[in-house]
Amino acid sequence: MGNKHLTPDYIFESSWEVCNKVGGIYTVLSSRAKTLQDRMKDKILFIGPDFWINNEKGEDSPYFKEDKTLLADWQQEAKKHDLNVRVGRWTIPSEPIAILVDFQPYFEKKNDIYGWLWEHYQVDSLHAYGDYDEASMFSYAAALVVESFYNYYLLPQTSNQSALNVIYHANEWMCGLGALYINNKLPQIGTVFTTHATSIGRSIAGNQKPLYDYLFAYNGDQMAGELNMESKHSIEKQTAFHVDCFTTVSDITARECVELLDKPVDVVLPNGFDDSFVPKGATFTKKRKAARRRLLDVANALLGESLDDDTLIVSTSGRYEFRNKGIDVFVEAMNRLLRDRDLKKKVLAFIEVPGWVGEPRKDLQDRLEEAKTYDTPLEVPMITHWLHNMSHDNVLNMMKYYDMHNRKDEQVKVIFLPCYLDGQDGIVNMTYYDVVLGNDLCVYPSYYEPWGYTPLEAIAFKVPCITTDLAGFGLWANKVFGHVGELKDGVKVIHRTDYNYSEVADAIKDTVAEFSSMPQKEIEACRKKAGELSKKALWSEFIKFYDEAYDIALRRAQERQQLPKG
Repeated sequence: MGNKHLTPDYIFESSWEVCNKVGGIYTVLSSRAKTLQDRMKDKILFIGPDFWINNEKGEDSPYFKEDKTLLADWQQEAKKHDLNVRVGRWTIPSEPIAILVDFQPYFEKKNDIYGWLWEHYQVDSLHAYGDYDEASMFSYAAALVVESFYNYYLLPQTSNQSALNVIYHANEWMCGLGALYINNKLPQIGTVFTTHATSIGRSIAGNQKPLYDYLFAYNGDQMAGELNMESKHSIEKQTAFHVDCFTTVSDITARECVELLDKPVDVVLPNGFDDSFVPKGATFTKKRKAARRRLLDVANALLGESLDDDTLIVSTSGRYEFRNKGIDVFVEAMNRLLRDRDLKKKVLAFIEVPGWVGEPRKDLQDRLEEAKTYDTPLEVPMITHWLHNMSHDNVLNMMKYYDMHNRKDEQVKVIFLPCYLDGQDGIVNMTYYDVVLGNDLCVYPSYYEPWGYTPLEAIAFKVPCITTDLAGFGLWANKVFGHVGELKDGVKVIHRTDYNYSEVADAIKDTVAEFSSMPQKEIEACRKKAGELSKKALWSEFIKFYDEAYDIALRRAQERQQLPKG
């Protein structure tokens, strides 16, 4: 095996989410970084957008620590070529090098760049709107960073005898333009492109159209026109076709790539996890107690109740994609649970999804500070923070439609916690990882979920969870178990289709009821199984798929070098 795999000497990886925490890709990159940095010590360089370079308030990314001495000679060189970069460390475990680039200056060249893109790769940027321009200018700037760095540091080290193996890894359609630029200008670099979800697939699902039953019949190009997505789809498709190695994160999205982009992936790269921040032993127990205490205190102050530690705490979380993430079916299930005779405990259900937050509720803050017991609820006892759009919020509207008002005599209470749990939300004031381990059960009934970090995070903290087989993670769990996941396995995997919403809601309701009557010994066994499964999804297990992708890209780049010119 020794000489078979080509391995990179340098990896450049670009993403909109480097030092910029906006979604799941941040978790993919930041948790994988440790494995690569341990192996390649500062020869993995992450490139992200610099939103803070001209910040009048003087704020900087909370995830970036600038270091002017790092690669200082190249920083000077970049300046000479009007490349505005800041070099430093990404403040995550192992602190890899991060290069943030200012992409604003390229907007004035936008038409020329798009012209070049059309001429060389037939990418249609004519219908661009929204974030397409911003992402493309960043992607172009990221490619210039690689070109400058390569020519300054790596080219001098290259001779016919010892060419360096270099990888450029672009994440999502947002980084496609850069991958194509590298492919054209630096053909000796092996390019890898990962689509974490096809832009068309996500759009079809988000527009209430059935995705899965008709997947074979959808024409990606035609749907792009119909859904006003031509430019994003075009850059994604052409990048998939022209890079050396095209990848995605799960078997379910690989199927989407074949049908909607007309291009099979070379490798599936499942999303792993780094469990270095999961507390151990006594610290874990202490943190779990603190999380439960806080969640119960918040609920009791809001509801005017005295729910105790015997309460079953369940939650769902993730991005606010009401249908795609299955938030609608979670509310539905909790509504049905209200009338379930098999429920043996009180249930406190949290929906931890960032909405359009106005401010933390002053009346709730006051009660929490006074730390008294109350027997009357606050008004609107379903939400912890006021929203800008209270009357147009999907969660609140659905609860209102079902007359779910967290009444005294009801066994199930549902609370919407509509903000990022960063430890400073004004009500819970704990980070997401410090809160998640307080749950008894987590529920992620996704309709569209290429991988699914939330269930993986839950089981890493030994919290059993419910997910579906429309999530890449759910399919993976079934594969590991060798059967459809059940509650006793630590992960219950519900079969979900385009049309069985009602059955899914019932399955969630029944699973929560089943959990409520489980003896403590069985719960402990279930928690243990959840933790064991998470160990099989560590980056140490999954990094081998990346090695395969790097190998494919480097081989194709080498073949390209040996082709006769002209």
